[in-house]
Amino acid sequence: MAHHFDLATAAALVDVVGRADRVVGEADTAIAAGSGDLPVFATPAMVALMEAAACHALAGHLPYDLTSVGSHIEVDHLAPSPVGSVVTAYARIVEVTGSRVTFDVSAEHVWGGEHTEIGRGIHVRVVVDRERFLHAI
Repeated sequence: MAHHFDLATAAALVDVVGRADRVVGEADTAIAAGSGDLPVFATPAMVALMEAAACHALAGHLPYDLTSVGSHIEVDHLAPSPVGSVVTAYARIVEVTGSRVTFDVSAEHVWGGEHTEIGRGIHVRVVVDRERFLHAI
């Protein structure tokens, strides 16, 4: 039997925060991603890290037969991050409506002892039944 989000579960998720970290390597650069020609943290890599943070926020809160898939992301990439910097992304659940989970996402890097905000935005994930989702492909 498929599980679902009940109102108590949804309410308990608001303000849950997930986090994901990465040391920027050559494979994370705009050059490697094909999204630019500079050796800095690529926007697609930042978005992926933000999505990973959102997945971490939901981890342990969904029964095994449910998972989430990204359906929308809108971010501003505010500052470059050099290779070797440590980037941390955060995703805070701000709303759960039906199967839609909305997150405020942000990212920062540490370089030379300084913390710099490098991105922020909104991300939406939809909770789906794993089996049904895969069968619909």
